[in-house]
Amino acid sequence: MTGELPIGLAELQREAAMGRSLPPVDRWNPSHCGDIDIRIARDGTWFHQGTPIGRKEMVRLFSTILRKDGDDYVLVTPAEKMRIRVDDAPFLAVLVDVQGAGREQSLTFTTNVGDQTMAGPEHPLRVAFDPLTDEPAPYVHVRGGLEAKIARAVYYELAELAVPDGARLGVWSGGMFFALGRGA
Repeated sequence: MTGELPIGLAELQREAAMGRSLPPVDRWNPSHCGDIDIRIARDGTWFHQGTPIGRKEMVRLFSTILRKDGDDYVLVTPAEKMRIRVDDAPFLAVLVDVQGAGREQSLTFTTNVGDQTMAGPEHPLRVAFDPLTDEPAPYVHVRGGLEAKIARAVYYELAELAVPDGARLGVWSGGMFFALGRGA
């Protein structure tokens, strides 16, 4: 650890409420410049040359210029595009805000870097299962093919909200039902 505190949840909520905008990375098409030794670990920690990036402002900046091109994750500017490594998902959903109930419910997730996304048709939830342990790994689509793995505590909150829909248990958000386990 670098001694620096992680981004505070209250700070993330304040910034999201202020409508922090993202750069138009989807419109930037520079040439690929190679790989850069940046890795995002499963727990959402960003590393540069094997050392955790301790400045939360730097992590937040990099997260805003992150894009997924096919199977690759790249940091992109108008002039450069460099591939990075991502162990699982680039973001971690650390908070969920629940509004309403039943079919009218909305679930808004806040990531470890301050993005907010409401689960629904354009931002689906999905649950993958480890082929060896059958352990669930839940994700929510954030933007442009980038997902956030849902933190265990947040997944437990979703499990508490789960309702049956036929033979499946899941949650409603944005008018859609998302199964939290294997469907029958």
